[in-house]
Amino acid sequence: MNSFNKRTAVRIALVSALLAALASPVAWLVTYKRTEDGTVWLALDESRRLLHHFGAITLSGMDADDKARKAADALAGGLFDIAEIYNQEGVKLAQAMTEEGKAIEEQLPSHVRPIYRAGFHERFRLEDKRWVLRVFVPLRGAADTDRITGYFEGVRVVPTWQREQMRANALSAALMVGFASLVCGTAIYPVVVRLSTDNERKAREILDSHLSMMEALGRAVAMRDSDTGAHNFRVAWIAARIGERLGLRDRAMQSLIVGSFLHDVGKISIPDAILLKPGKLDAEESKIMHTHVAHGEEIVSGIGWLKDAHAVVAAHHEKWDGSGYPRKLSGEAIPLAARIFAVADVFDALSSKRPYKEPMSFETTMSILAADTGSHFDPHVMAAFRAIAREVFNRLGQCNEEDVRRLLEERVRFHFGI
Repeated sequence: MNSFNKRTAVRIALVSALLAALASPVAWLVTYKRTEDGTVWLALDESRRLLHHFGAITLSGMDADDKARKAADALAGGLFDIAEIYNQEGVKLAQAMTEEGKAIEEQLPSHVRPIYRAGFHERFRLEDKRWVLRVFVPLRGAADTDRITGYFEGVRVVPTWQREQMRANALSAALMVGFASLVCGTAIYPVVVRLSTDNERKAREILDSHLSMMEALGRAVAMRDSDTGAHNFRVAWIAARIGERLGLRDRAMQSLIVGSFLHDVGKISIPDAILLKPGKLDAEESKIMHTHVAHGEEIVSGIGWLKDAHAVVAAHHEKWDGSGYPRKLSGEAIPLAARIFAVADVFDALSSKRPYKEPMSFETTMSILAADTGSHFDPHVMAAFRAIAREVFNRLGQCNEEDVRRLLEERVRFHFGI
């Protein structure tokens, strides 16, 4: 199992466990409440049936007390341990209790004369930990359902077996919900892994095609500029090493690498007479040459995945003191990627062999860079590069174009996650 699959498995397991931990108590509470409500509604239905049977719904007339007493006696000892019946003024007409009801009566909270218009129930725990349900039922005559004719109040001590059954039902529901959460997580894992693998493969294919196009553009520029193409690989690799030293990661590092590789892409639009002129350019020719920056911006801005190269392409000729072009930016107004590239570009130009020059020594190259630090180069970037400059010089001195291509490919695959 690779690292991604392990992370996915751990995350799905954690989410499944969290869902089970959250959903199970909720399922327990909901099931327990429903079971309790079922008990209450059963008691209410039974009480209404018996009250109707004994004619204790309409509590008026000379025999109202007798009807109420008979109904209370029937209700006590059945579903209720205490049964009380009141008339419509809230005066108690009858009360009946079982032995258990007598034992708990003093522990029940007292209440005012009944005046409620809708039925409800309460539940509370006795001193001996037993649960008690207390129901309150307004009585209405069949002919006039809106007029209250009396009240029934019943108390039921929930027996141990019923409490255990309620808890068992609630626990079963909680366990089922928790188990379902874990099973869903287990079922989802292979689907997520497969989709992620497919997405990763497609992303690699797309990225490989993008990098191939990037390399083709870089080679096209290098061929027009009488270079071997190794320059683009070297400066992109050097810039990546400096960026790593400065702590760049992810998108910032990707932008630095692509921008460094395509820094001169705008030279494609420069006429050969100027681009390949062996001597020094005159003022008008220099002006045209400088337009390669604007042309490069247009090229990378028109291709979505290359837009991250814009910072280097647009500002790779700016200088720390503001004397560069095309916008004469200075200091930290110059994008960091462009400031990093400036050091990498000049270092490579001085220390590598070109068709028109021999390479300079490490000491001479670094002395020139040091002299231009604070005017051309960002001192902070130079400080980071100075720590790795000797290693970079020695490594590149042993590489041909194919070797440096592999060096850059290694950093590309690392920072692009291929």
